[in-house]
Amino acid sequence: MSHDEERRLQRAQLPEGLRPETLAVRTALAPSQHGENSEALFLTSTFVQPNAEESARRFAASEDFTYSRTSNPTVRSLEARLAAMEGTEAAIATSTGMSAILLVCMGLLKAGDHVVCSRSVFGSTINLFAKEFGKFGVETSFVSQTDLQEWRDAIRPNTRLFFAETPTNPLTEVCDISALADMAHAAGAMLVVDNTYATPALQQPAKMGADLVMHSATKFMDGQGRVMAGALCGSNALIKDVFGPVMRTLGMVLAPFNAWVILKGLETLNLRMRAQSESALAVAKWLEARPEVARVYCPSLPSHPQHELAMRQQSGQGGAVLSFELRADSPDAARAAAFHIIDSTRVLSIATNLGDTKSIITHPATTSHGRLSEAQRQAAGISQGLIRLSVGLEHVDDITDDLLRGLSTLKSL
Repeated sequence: MSHDEERRLQRAQLPEGLRPETLAVRTALAPSQHGENSEALFLTSTFVQPNAEESARRFAASEDFTYSRTSNPTVRSLEARLAAMEGTEAAIATSTGMSAILLVCMGLLKAGDHVVCSRSVFGSTINLFAKEFGKFGVETSFVSQTDLQEWRDAIRPNTRLFFAETPTNPLTEVCDISALADMAHAAGAMLVVDNTYATPALQQPAKMGADLVMHSATKFMDGQGRVMAGALCGSNALIKDVFGPVMRTLGMVLAPFNAWVILKGLETLNLRMRAQSESALAVAKWLEARPEVARVYCPSLPSHPQHELAMRQQSGQGGAVLSFELRADSPDAARAAAFHIIDSTRVLSIATNLGDTKSIITHPATTSHGRLSEAQRQAAGISQGLIRLSVGLEHVDDITDDLLRGLSTLKSL
């Protein structure tokens, strides 16, 4: 190895004790011999091996680069950065957030196992546990996000997994991560926390006892609505020994280009989360003062039932997503009012994504939770008059002015 090569590898080793903001910018594999400052994008399906013996060794080790379904340098850089930001030993990147949850289930569950899950999670998560894995003999009990006694009462001898999302989509309910971790571990189960809403910029569930941290990196981690991605962060024993073999077999791998886009998004995550959280609080306060609005769901507001818990767990920030309930005399009237407000906007994007620099408005009952039964929607608190708003980086006054177009004309319906 040449002196220049030794120097390059030495400089790639970051010193201990760096702050999260620095880790989000600097953690990655060592640059190539060309010394690129931005992480390289390796768009290749396979890697040429120097000889047959070395090829055999690398395939047996499953750690070196042989085929991009099993490992890729760009994806590996993203995984290293995510683990550093979440404070875990390792991470594994997947094609979407839902594929990350699927990987959890395929790696940890078998027929006859039992899961306890918050009933307030994302609609597709409910369907995955209740419908898809129910086909294979995995039973799930859905409980209140915030009632610890319901979680405790749902435990069975065959309970293997607790699954929580905090804050939840779309009602922003917050669970006590440490309390759920203690309860799960006492029952011989693992706790998985969906950290999509808060991101490691606001909270690190593993430091509060969670065994696995799951992400839809499609959202805030990308931050500009460009690609889809997911991830799991946890111990080496889980990520490399349990999920690694499942990933290699099932192929729910993240594309290198998508990984590179997320890498770039992570560099500004801390700045965006702070700015968007502040704007979301300003919009939430404005909505609370509107007579057309019955309730606003935003952890930053003192009126939020878990406000103090959220502030402790989320670095004093409530996040950039809020929801609000409209006053209406019936479900049909509530739906008509919600549609009117959404259709009256000229600045906000009508879409189902969140975490973008562009503010996004949506009607959860007919989009993210539209495939649930009415009973499931009611149990999750998803009404026809509920509107979800993911606050971006536009000027706050332009966001509230856009909402006012619909709110101020509701009486004309």
